[in-house]
Amino acid sequence: MRTSCSKTLVPGLLLALVLAWAPPVTARASLSTYVRKYRTLEASRQQMQRLNRYDHLIEYFSSFSFFQPRHKVNPDFIRALILAESNGDPMARSSKDARGLTQIIYPTGKQAARELLQKNIRFRHVSRRQLQNLRPGDLYIPEVNILLACYLISKYNYTFQGKLDLVVSAWNAGENSIVGNQPAQYRETLNHIGKVNGYFIYFLKRRHNRPRLASRLRRP
Repeated sequence: MRTSCSKTLVPGLLLALVLAWAPPVTARASLSTYVRKYRTLEASRQQMQRLNRYDHLIEYFSSFSFFQPRHKVNPDFIRALILAESNGDPMARSSKDARGLTQIIYPTGKQAARELLQKNIRFRHVSRRQLQNLRPGDLYIPEVNILLACYLISKYNYTFQGKLDLVVSAWNAGENSIVGNQPAQYRETLNHIGKVNGYFIYFLKRRHNRPRLASRLRRP
């Protein structure tokens, strides 16, 4: 299953379809429960209003190829991640001290900032000084948080071949949580995979239907 990123990876394959074809192993059967739980998930008007504040940042930072030429993070995946993680609240903070729109913990954010500096990519909105001197409170800054999220998701996409369940497992439980090409078997992680997948499907369908709607509106 390849859903969470780039041009050459296939965006929009539904996790539920892959699970339907997978061998009946315990991990997959367990994950399918959470996929079904969120298969009709939709973003509310209030959620969309919150996301729209950061739309320019999501589109901008997801346009970079951090690991491979022409391999870019799907901006709709970042939107799904934001809603699943913080419901669009830039000041959100979890009991595990994850912060900001995409709920990044400071050690992970600090490491991502170091790696980004080594790539020597120039960005608008975020300076090299901010990355060099990243502090925990900086994770509440939307542009910093979204940049680090796009970089990390790009990294996980590259490592796990764009497989949504593994990418979200790496995000939620750490890269070492993946054993035998299976996501971490924690209820929280499996639930999170289902939730991100549900929002991602919603945004993909919304994007797909938008041109048709615009075409109908132009008709007399």
